[in-house]
Amino acid sequence: MILDFLGLEGQIIDLLPGRGEFARVLLEMSGKARVGCCGFARRMKEYFFHFDLVEVQQTFYKPPKLETAVRWREQAPGGFEFTLKAWQLITHPPSSPTYRKAGMKIPPEKGERYGFFKPTEEVREAWERTREIALALGARVIVFQCPPRFSENQENVQNLKRFFRDVERDGFRFVWEPRGNWHEERVRSLCQELDLIHCVDPFEGKMPLHGWPRYLRLHGGPGYRHKYTEEELDWLAGLAGEETYFLFNNLSMFEDALRFKECLSRHG
Repeated sequence: MILDFLGLEGQIIDLLPGRGEFARVLLEMSGKARVGCCGFARRMKEYFFHFDLVEVQQTFYKPPKLETAVRWREQAPGGFEFTLKAWQLITHPPSSPTYRKAGMKIPPEKGERYGFFKPTEEVREAWERTREIALALGARVIVFQCPPRFSENQENVQNLKRFFRDVERDGFRFVWEPRGNWHEERVRSLCQELDLIHCVDPFEGKMPLHGWPRYLRLHGGPGYRHKYTEEELDWLAGLAGEETYFLFNNLSMFEDALRFKECLSRHG
């Protein structure tokens, strides 16, 4: 079993927050533009002081223990929102360098059973782990970021459809960030059929094709080390809707996100 292989402990259901608490958290989150970073760019106490949103990255590489997720939720102030990236075992094959970054070694004979939403026990267990952490965090949004190699072909489309038709939704909103070669009409139709929010980086010349709330991940435009200019942030502020998520994921994400919050306040 994959969870045993990776040394993860068993389910700790009694640590999950009650459904009433979960519903309360969801109500607190709705109705406004939110700004945050992809990962805690500072110590949690400082981060919580400045932002009311974070996209947890640790869940993509190797999910934390449930006790850790529960502690994060307890330490966060009221109204703070966690979103999270789904575990890479769902979306990425073992050849991805992100497996090495996480210190994960998959036996070669099992390599074909991971990633690309494949209908395997390993992918299913990776989803169950992601789901448990999302519940513990009181998250309502889960991001499925795909590698560029996950391109538009019949097998990938079939796996994507099967996965999102079968998984338990639990009130979650699913965000899909395709980065491979996909036609816009195919992306739009899949998001409509599977109730997915299409995620993009608008500085890469793309706009979301379907889903609400809008979910924008900002990777730095020209590159990870790029620091956004005031003109770029002003343009970005023009994309803010009633409920739009802006997640900064560049080297200067903390500073740029703070500057963007000030920009939004000027735009009213």
